[in-house]
Amino acid sequence: MILCSLLLAAQRGYGSAWRRSVFILAVALLGAACRETGSGAIRFGLASAPITFDPRYATDATSTRLIRLLYQRLIEFDDHAQPVAGAAAWDVLTPKHYRFHLRPGADPIAGTREMTAADVKATYNSVLDPATASPHRQSVENIARIDVIDDRTVDFILKAADPIFPGRLVISIMPAELLAAQHPFAEKPVGSGPFVLLARPHETQVLFQRRADRQAFEFVTVKDPTVRILKLMRGEVDIVQDDLQPELVQYLARREQGVVIAKARGTRFSYLGFNLADRDTGQRLVRQAIAMAIDRPAIVQYVFGGSARLAAALLPPDHWAGAPALAQYEYDPARARAKLAEAGYGPQRPLTLVYKTSSDAFRVRLATILQQQLAQIGIRVELQTFDWGTFYGDIKAGRFQMFSLSWVGIKTPDIFRYAFHSGSVPPVGANRGRLQDAQVDALIVQAERAATLDEQAAAYRAVQQRLWEELPYVPLWYEDNVAVSGAAVEGYSVGGDGNYDGLVQVRRRS
Repeated sequence: MILCSLLLAAQRGYGSAWRRSVFILAVALLGAACRETGSGAIRFGLASAPITFDPRYATDATSTRLIRLLYQRLIEFDDHAQPVAGAAAWDVLTPKHYRFHLRPGADPIAGTREMTAADVKATYNSVLDPATASPHRQSVENIARIDVIDDRTVDFILKAADPIFPGRLVISIMPAELLAAQHPFAEKPVGSGPFVLLARPHETQVLFQRRADRQAFEFVTVKDPTVRILKLMRGEVDIVQDDLQPELVQYLARREQGVVIAKARGTRFSYLGFNLADRDTGQRLVRQAIAMAIDRPAIVQYVFGGSARLAAALLPPDHWAGAPALAQYEYDPARARAKLAEAGYGPQRPLTLVYKTSSDAFRVRLATILQQQLAQIGIRVELQTFDWGTFYGDIKAGRFQMFSLSWVGIKTPDIFRYAFHSGSVPPVGANRGRLQDAQVDALIVQAERAATLDEQAAAYRAVQQRLWEELPYVPLWYEDNVAVSGAAVEGYSVGGDGNYDGLVQVRRRS
């Protein structure tokens, strides 16, 4: 009955591409028998499989979010991305001397013993060891040494003062004795989080158990968002989150009883990036024209269904180092055409750009909309779509004129060095557009050397102002985090950074 309703919806007022995909998928699914695992597990549909369960190496969103469930870390973040106590609170003894106190009663590691200061030291020493080759080493390389004071107290001694140092301690804590034994954490995680890994029968299937009540959880990778939603409607998964087509979420909100949609204002920053070494996209006038040619409010309203907010900078305005005073680039096709003319382009010399994006259906749809809007000011856009690996490889190698990507889960403003400093061109960092701007470099250094958080915030706002002027990125929007729960479960909530922490409270309906 549910799928028949979906087929009828596909025949009515949705876009033709969406109708076709839903119709084909629904027909295919109608031909298969509904399956229930019978295991009592709460099933979570993932858009991509986790790559590793080793906190020292996790950089993808899925691995990072699952690792949060398996381990504890010293600090957490509040709504303004300020660090707050997690497994430990801290004192600032001097600008270069931080003392952390592990909280009493912390969940035991593997259910056997409490986390100790020796575990903290071993974890961070491992990340700092060049032989480990951790991608997180750069963020903590200001640590000169780590001293264990007693089982519950550990000191971090820094090479230079750093007011935001606690916010860098985001690596989950691992047991010292297993680190010394070179335990294979990537496949067999051992931590003190609220969940344990039971098994990974297949690359696309992961089994967890919640410590508190032994509730089983099954994480199933279903890459196609439409199939993920249809599996939820059939009861084959209980929860899906993010990377969901807004039309499907809106359809569920209107039509399906027992389905709960949870939203949280997100920090996922989407942007258009440019190759600044290119003769066309290297011109600021061209980038300004593109910024003024995109009707972002209409896209947010009609494509996202309001589940996004406009962005003017990488950090959201409510971040402690955000820049709320930055203006938006307003939609103004006339001014955009004038900027293009000033750059030397027009009917007699049209501008043609190659725009690369991933082959994800929703991202291709957004790229097509941008292609149409840029055509209205005289820019011909050739779309090139690739599987994720090929696309991301091209971006890191600088093989592009224009591309779209997102930054996910950004908490600390050291992202500006990583993404925009002239010394951070890949493979050293993520300055993929090859920005070379002495003023940006100087402001980043000024921010890093600031003595107080207020001084740092002011300097980072100056960085964002300069980036807004130079436009190595055209800021687009911050996408909301959206989760959909089926009728069999209740109590799931979604966090602002898209984490899966709501699984600690979710339960099966009685």
